[in-house]
Amino acid sequence: MTERGRDALQRDRDHLTIGPSHVHWEDDALVIDIDEISAPIPSRLRGQVRVYPEAINALDFPLDPAGNHRWWPIAPVARVEVNFRHPDLRWSGAGYLDSNRGSEPLEKAFKRWDWSRAELRQGAAILYDVTAREGQAAELALRVDHRGEVEPFDPPPRVPLPTTDIWRIARGTQSETGQSAKVIDTLEDTPFYARSVVETRLLGESATSVHESLCLDRFRSGWVQTLLPFRMPRRR
Repeated sequence: MTERGRDALQRDRDHLTIGPSHVHWEDDALVIDIDEISAPIPSRLRGQVRVYPEAINALDFPLDPAGNHRWWPIAPVARVEVNFRHPDLRWSGAGYLDSNRGSEPLEKAFKRWDWSRAELRQGAAILYDVTAREGQAAELALRVDHRGEVEPFDPPPRVPLPTTDIWRIARGTQSETGQSAKVIDTLEDTPFYARSVVETRLLGESATSVHESLCLDRFRSGWVQTLLPFRMPRRR
């Protein structure tokens, strides 16, 4: 939530500290202690998130032909507990943990992507549909069971979704042949990114997905770059 300099970062095998917030393993839980000031309207954000993976997946996946960008679904099936003091907020439910890493800026390699994770009766399904600037990028469809075993399946046909209401971000997902998809709720509608709840059909099941659309052409534009410090402050 805040961009910070090198001096604010500390990391070892079991801990990651960025400014006043930190992440560490505690027995079988990944504990995320958050102490931040939200933006653009400053207010305290302080609390803890605990992620309990059902299993850890060891596989990661390239998102571009050169392998400069990789995505790792660390805990595709997990339970999450949220306990915040500011604001006063508590809930628990199904969760997910992943990691993206790369050796160059995302906007250099990609034009856009759509990603989603759907809860299934026997695990989860994850879809990644990436458009590269050059060459062939990833189109991933993965089924994950409660043991953390990952099995690819043929990506279903792409289905368009309505653009977001405010910033007109294009959205799309994948659904079984002949099946439509529906936006249930839009959780974030920003100049270059949208997060939504989408109802679709995958692997013979009706599924509710957490869905994101990222437009990197929009992100790299000058007017969006001038807005970023207001949404994500930069501090030492």
